[in-house]
Amino acid sequence: MNYLGIRFFKSIFVVLSLSLGLVACTHIRNQPTDAVMHISLMAFNDLHGHLEPSQLAIREQLNQNSIQVPAGGVAYLASAIQQLKAKNPLHAVVSAGDMIGATPLISALFLDEPTIEAVNAIGIDFNAVGNHEFDKGVAELQRMRQGGCQQYTRLKPCLVNAAFPGANFEFLAANVKKENGQTLFPAYGIKSFKQGGHEVKVGFVGMTLKGTPQMVTPEGVKGVQFESEAQTANALVPILKAQGVSALVLVIHEGGTVQGGPNDPNCPGLTGDIIPILNQLDTAFDVIVSGHTHRAYACNYQKFNPAKPFLLTSAGQYGTLLTHIELEVDALQRKVTRKSAYNLIIQSETFTNAAGVRVVPTTQLPQFTPHTEVARIVATYKAASAEQAARQIAYLPQSITRANTPSGETALGNLIADAQWAATAPVDKGAADFALMNPGGVRADLIVPPGGGAVNYGQLFSIQPFGNTLTVKTFTGQLVKELLESQYRQDRPRVLFPSAQLTYQVDLKQPVGQRVSDIRIKGQALQMNTPYRVTMNSFLATGGDAFSVFNRGTDVLGGDLDVDALTDYLAKNPGLTPPSTDRIRLY
Repeated sequence: MNYLGIRFFKSIFVVLSLSLGLVACTHIRNQPTDAVMHISLMAFNDLHGHLEPSQLAIREQLNQNSIQVPAGGVAYLASAIQQLKAKNPLHAVVSAGDMIGATPLISALFLDEPTIEAVNAIGIDFNAVGNHEFDKGVAELQRMRQGGCQQYTRLKPCLVNAAFPGANFEFLAANVKKENGQTLFPAYGIKSFKQGGHEVKVGFVGMTLKGTPQMVTPEGVKGVQFESEAQTANALVPILKAQGVSALVLVIHEGGTVQGGPNDPNCPGLTGDIIPILNQLDTAFDVIVSGHTHRAYACNYQKFNPAKPFLLTSAGQYGTLLTHIELEVDALQRKVTRKSAYNLIIQSETFTNAAGVRVVPTTQLPQFTPHTEVARIVATYKAASAEQAARQIAYLPQSITRANTPSGETALGNLIADAQWAATAPVDKGAADFALMNPGGVRADLIVPPGGGAVNYGQLFSIQPFGNTLTVKTFTGQLVKELLESQYRQDRPRVLFPSAQLTYQVDLKQPVGQRVSDIRIKGQALQMNTPYRVTMNSFLATGGDAFSVFNRGTDVLGGDLDVDALTDYLAKNPGLTPPSTDRIRLY
């Protein structure tokens, strides 16, 4: 079914425009129709190199029924974008950061060159760099933009494409300054649209969150500093207006969370670090394309702050959604007179979910045929990664599994926690005292033949496929106690896997909040007022799995990919046997 011919979706755009309260109330009488331009913007964010369908589903309400729709895959995303481009020649495509970094095997093995090449084939205009773009350092990020095969990391570049071209779209980084005061990449881009002798210019300001240095390793941001988001954006308004810009779009790698669906204009429960930025932002901006939180929304922000008539959007994550923004711009008045947004599901391929249920596409929503050139690029790197995935990492005398013990620990979960502690124990990596790992982040068993066998990189990646990075934070002993107690507030405890440096006992017969005792760190009793450095993955670091206490840690330091920590740990410990599962003593 062709999206562009579905009247249903055209009506949605009108309804959203009305519900957003953003339809202009007055128009100039006898206004020449060619002076009013309808401009189509397409936006995505947090692609994270998910070139193949990620076996994720988007929930959609259809005919009073809630269904799961398979979504994602960059070839399907490309097809949706091309359809929208064909509908309206006045268009632009933007990404709100984290296009690369923390990526699956197919992209990560090749320093994310596959993702850049795939997006080149899609044809976009701007990418506002996110925090993960800095994971491998400034020089490597510049190579992503400029191309070439200079080696800046432990991995060799250009293994598949010896003429890696770099991005054919512009990177934007308004608030990332070099030591000489210049921006690392351009602060903004302008795209002009012409119709019937009239011209409209749309300005795109791109930036990442100011807190990026706390989310990546110090080496990753060496030589650059990150400035205030709102102040930086506001300072650019007169510069862009002086160049005749009629519409302003802020593309920012920062965002929020909502309790509603991806197209609820009321955005119930909107929270997040984007809010103080918006409350300080110049009202000359019309649209804010956001990211970072991996949540999808299309909000009328004026409902939260009447003085800020912004359209706020996010397309979630991994190319599962595409935000279609429609602007009506009056070329004579040089202003936006109407704006609307809709998050379109990028339907892809049937898959079977963790519960064994097949998730299949529906004909009630737009369906897309994979873009030929993008699909070719993905297939090329998939074949190349298959060889790399077979690379031997270590030898194990026996399998290490996710089989639960009465305490809630698993041998594999504890092994991963040990690996993450080892990766962050050095002073320059965080000086961690212990590590905690969430069960949901362990997705497969580590299986070797009876009697022992080799472990390859593909196996390890299947165990930790999410591309999380390690994070170290400081907690007082009191907060450590609260964190451990929070595992046992429900009838069915949600137990985190501890590294060997942490032990404690649990009595579920005791009242909630008093169930954990005899907490020891490196054999020493926990001291309530003593600061401890704790390692977790980036999912937990932001309160994932409802562990909100993780948000209260301080002195944040970002680290390497979680799968890299496991890989290095196994390589350095040949013949490793399953770790003990008695770190938690259950009574």
